[in-house]
Amino acid sequence: MIPSAILTVFAAASLTNVFPQIAPHERYSFSGSNMLAAQIQQGAPADVFASANTKLPEQLYEQGVVEKPVVFTRNELILIVPKSNPAGIHSVFDLRRPGVKLVIGAVGVPVGDYTRVVLHNLGLDDVLGNVVSEETDVRNVLAKVSLGEADAGFVYLTDARSVRGQVATIGIRWSAQPIVRYAVAVVKSSHHLAAARAFVHALIGKAAQAKLRAAGFLAQR
Repeated sequence: MIPSAILTVFAAASLTNVFPQIAPHERYSFSGSNMLAAQIQQGAPADVFASANTKLPEQLYEQGVVEKPVVFTRNELILIVPKSNPAGIHSVFDLRRPGVKLVIGAVGVPVGDYTRVVLHNLGLDDVLGNVVSEETDVRNVLAKVSLGEADAGFVYLTDARSVRGQVATIGIRWSAQPIVRYAVAVVKSSHHLAAARAFVHALIGKAAQAKLRAAGFLAQR
């Protein structure tokens, strides 16, 4: 990146581990993409916005807040349970059992919206009755399950990989998966537009893409 400017990058919580590996000298704010988008709309000083969906950056683009978003990676959803798996969950369909404590992302948080798509695609809308907590970002879902405070939760594949040994994973068939695409955009109010554009350009370059692949993210398309 351009060393003369330290960028403030607002990025989806699921990028917490990988972005500092790609560009270690920038200043990061990781949270739910919807919360970050709202902060940018309200004038928070950010140079770059990286979202776990395309919807939020596109909305900001239509409002004239950011430059045209670029898709830079993809992900997929997975179900996680505590390593000890006290509820004995071995399939997504086991989430229907009475008393299962499920934690998911809230409505509007990309992982929460994607979770609802998965459940609907599997004919499991009724499972929402077992939700005990709706979280503001995917890392909170991850924490509650890995600490044993919930029986199961839906996170991104990359999040599950970041806590190997603390959770067990249950795959979701590809036909039920939502399209999980991440988009990044330069914030128009940035005082470092050239550096911000360089950051975005670097994200789709070979070096950054290799680090995203290593972290479990999927090729952008």
